[in-house]
Amino acid sequence: MNAPLRRAGVVIFVLFGLVFANLNWIQAYKADEYRTHYYNDRVTIAEYESPRGGIEADGKSLAQNKETDDQLKYLRVYPEKEIYAPILGYKPVNLGASGIEASENEFLSGASDKLFADRLSNMFTGDEPGGGNVLLSLSTKAQQVAWKQMTENERGAKRGAAVAIDPRTGAVQAMVSMPSFDPNPLVSHDVGTAAKAYEKLNKDKEQPLLNRSVATTLPPGSVFKVIVSAAALQNNFTTASEIQAGSEYREGGATIRNSADEVCPSSQVTLKEALTTSCNTAFARLGVQLGADKVKETAKAFGFEDETLKVANLESNSGLTVAASRTGEIANPDGSTDKAALAQSSLGQRDVRMTPLQGAMIAATVANGGKQMRPYLVQKLLGPDRRTIYTVEPEKLRDPIPSNVAADLKDMMVSVVENGTGKNARIDDFTVGGKTGTAQNAEDADNHGWFIGFAFNSKGEAVSAVCVMLENVPGSRSPSAEAARIAGLIMKAAAGQGGD
Repeated sequence: MNAPLRRAGVVIFVLFGLVFANLNWIQAYKADEYRTHYYNDRVTIAEYESPRGGIEADGKSLAQNKETDDQLKYLRVYPEKEIYAPILGYKPVNLGASGIEASENEFLSGASDKLFADRLSNMFTGDEPGGGNVLLSLSTKAQQVAWKQMTENERGAKRGAAVAIDPRTGAVQAMVSMPSFDPNPLVSHDVGTAAKAYEKLNKDKEQPLLNRSVATTLPPGSVFKVIVSAAALQNNFTTASEIQAGSEYREGGATIRNSADEVCPSSQVTLKEALTTSCNTAFARLGVQLGADKVKETAKAFGFEDETLKVANLESNSGLTVAASRTGEIANPDGSTDKAALAQSSLGQRDVRMTPLQGAMIAATVANGGKQMRPYLVQKLLGPDRRTIYTVEPEKLRDPIPSNVAADLKDMMVSVVENGTGKNARIDDFTVGGKTGTAQNAEDADNHGWFIGFAFNSKGEAVSAVCVMLENVPGSRSPSAEAARIAGLIMKAAAGQGGD
């Protein structure tokens, strides 16, 4: 055999070897991926042969199935449409799921190891398997009130978010993001219709697909003064400590003024009075006196800079990803403290950014005696036969402040609602504390309105902690008053009162 034929033989042998290796690679390693790929119509049809588990809260169905007569047997249906969409997400035919539908997909679809016994039993009985059911921690009354009050707010804000949690457990009682969206068109069996609906929502400049409760970070304004107060109380200050105030304070290139001439015009004010009246000059001076490290360390203790938090299932640490709240560097290029930036940051401005969930967690920590519970949405998992497979066990996340500091902050925040800027949050027969915040942002843009707060019932139990954020509120009046009003109604509903 001559050399060219030998070379050709070697090449053919190598090519056959590569084909053989590729076939084995596909069979041994890639088979499952190809079998379950959404381009495989047989897999899609099989997935819709059995009913997907439901998602519920307070006995109300939030995600259910409707039997059809088309090729895909079951259609996913969301009866409450926009109200719960940012939490539930959606499960489309051939695109990725989102929200709880994504994080609990294995359980809802019936593929979870927790449902192995059900699948095994069904092999012998021939019963239709179905997926497991997810029960959420939400108070449907609080959610309805939050949605109604946010979308019909008295200041004409079109964007915002509200979060309420149980301070004692971390259970999310309400989570609203506006504007929202109707997930039903996104799960249409007509994939072309679903794709067009998604494209329209995705291109909307108001970003209705964004869950602002956990994904948006904005300057919180004077709400951040609770953090600065906590830093002061842990560094030799008391609620009665005198702080320099006045009508104006200059630090570096920054000039700090109060929101109105009548706010703390005297040269000194107590820490409690400063928070009650939201005295800018006092807190700017206080932040500079404490130093950037102490302010940043206290914020971090409350959860700022945390890039790992998810909200849904404590057992698997899965769910909605929470954007990290930030204080900013507060430093000059050479690493030294930028005192002008520190003065502004102490008012929740400059580079300080916070999610509404973080705001609710701050209020909840104060109400819970300094202990911060890990927030969650999944209360229970039930099998297809409704037997309980998992029940949440509340979990402490961290200890941001000692109990004596929490008690002082509680007293100061109650004063804000009873005597200061947060009066709109009052609830009859409840002890309410909180902090308002009006945050400036882009030049010539309307301000954001914030309120964080908590409510105790007549038994002294902390029943709810809340954060309301209204984005770019039109008009010159303080937008935080409207945020406080909405927050009070949400907490009242979460406590089992009010609502419509």
